[in-house]
Amino acid sequence: MKKQAVWNGQVIAESDDLVNIERNYYFPMSSLDKSFVTESSTTTQCPWKGTAHYYTLEVNGEKNKDAVWYYPNPKEAAKTIKDRVAFWKGVKIEDV
Repeated sequence: MKKQAVWNGQVIAESDDLVNIERNYYFPMSSLDKSFVTESSTTTQCPWKGTAHYYTLEVNGEKNKDAVWYYPNPKEAAKTIKDRVAFWKGVKIEDV
């Protein structure tokens, strides 16, 4: 089933190629509309996935800091999320 990530009335990503881990949908990086994101310096650690990096969303002049995350080099146990992004902080995942 195709889903889209929506924030502030704007579709940020849309795909039917999704990976669901820990109740988070990971979209292909290629489905992310990069015109709405900027790199963040934030990183966090997950014991089994590795180091997460973040993007900040900006839509219609509003920013949502670190609302998008990805694992550029996930650990072996999480290799299915390589080259994928996930969302939080009010980004809604909706059926298309």
